[in-house]
Amino acid sequence: MRRALPIFVVLAGLLIAIAVVNPYFLEPPAFLAFVKRAAPLVILAAGQYFVIVSGEFDLSVGSLVTAEVVIAARLIDGSAEATWPVLALLLVLGLLVGLVNGIVTTVFRVPSFITTLGMLLILSGAVFLWTGGAPRGALSPEFRELGRGSLGPIPWSVLILVAVVAAAVCAMRAGFGHTLVAVGDNDRAAALSGVRVARVRTVAFMISGLSAAVAAILLGGFAGVSAQAGNGLEFQAITAVVLGGVVLGGGRGSVVAAMAGAFTLEALFTLLNLYGISGALEPAVQGVIIIAAVALGAVRFPRRRTAAAS
Repeated sequence: MRRALPIFVVLAGLLIAIAVVNPYFLEPPAFLAFVKRAAPLVILAAGQYFVIVSGEFDLSVGSLVTAEVVIAARLIDGSAEATWPVLALLLVLGLLVGLVNGIVTTVFRVPSFITTLGMLLILSGAVFLWTGGAPRGALSPEFRELGRGSLGPIPWSVLILVAVVAAAVCAMRAGFGHTLVAVGDNDRAAALSGVRVARVRTVAFMISGLSAAVAAILLGGFAGVSAQAGNGLEFQAITAVVLGGVVLGGGRGSVVAAMAGAFTLEALFTLLNLYGISGALEPAVQGVIIIAAVALGAVRFPRRRTAAAS
């Protein structure tokens, strides 16, 4: 937990800085609007955390988000009756993509970087082939309600985010979470202890795919249909996880800190926007964060010798 403390300090500092520029930011409606905007990225970061802490990567989530938004619009086409069956289909599709990534990575021994990069290209190509670059159909008002609407004063996105946070924390505190960290720390030792490493990592990929499906539902509801709905989200999710102190290569890190990293990234982009700094700098900022976080994580400070010389 000590490793995760800096991200909460940085997040608090950014929120204060935003409040200085915009005094209304910390009022409940404005702050809930910020949480609503951040919710899809936070959910993606939670899913990405499960994969990274197990020692793997998932680069396919951004293209999966795009594919799911486009598929939802095409199948729903404004029909209220089709909304809930399509929502269920999107969740199943996310699990299926995660399952394929997990099987190819663990059974066929293809590095996850290559597996998920290939899945990214497959999904991107399939979306372009199906739409011709211009998505068809429309999302129903009931679908849009999940991303834009609210239950009383609290947006549905915030309620869904709270449920995801609770589920992620419970999963990591349960036996599965301890096993997942053990696999990321030393998969060979975990296997010798009786852990089914392939199964654990495949489940992690399925969780990541499911989180991408939930994020797609919220993004589609909030922003509508776009052939670029998930562009770059995979890198934002990885940046958020690394920013939260999770070690690339697996075995160390907190899911709460990973989600705090996503909030921090969203707060940073909000602050840059308030100061009128071009959004084109966002990828550069993400690159600097990844390099700096990995470099700091690789530093090994010498320990003091506590034993007295004899």
